[in-house]
Amino acid sequence: MADEAKVLEAIEIARNTGKISKGSNEVTKALERGTAKLVAYAGDVNPKEIVMHLPLLSKEKEVLCVEVSKKDDLGAAVGLSVGCAAVAITKEGDAKALLKELNA
Repeated sequence: MADEAKVLEAIEIARNTGKISKGSNEVTKALERGTAKLVAYAGDVNPKEIVMHLPLLSKEKEVLCVEVSKKDDLGAAVGLSVGCAAVAITKEGDAKALLKELNA
């Protein structure tokens, strides 16, 4: 299991130096297009159906998928003042080394 703090850090770094997709619809599109490098989704999303498909799709596309406990933490990592259900890193930027470590 990947370290939640490292995942959030990677998202923050990618937000500043690379590119991210926010929200379950955007994350789903990134996975389907094959551009997602890492997917994180919030465990406290209600209803669960919003993010339920992400772990399965990530596994199919061989992309690391991590559950983060709170959507507020995910929202903060992507620079929002509100919670965020799901995030995908599409261009790593300076988070490349951290992603390698998480995927190891």
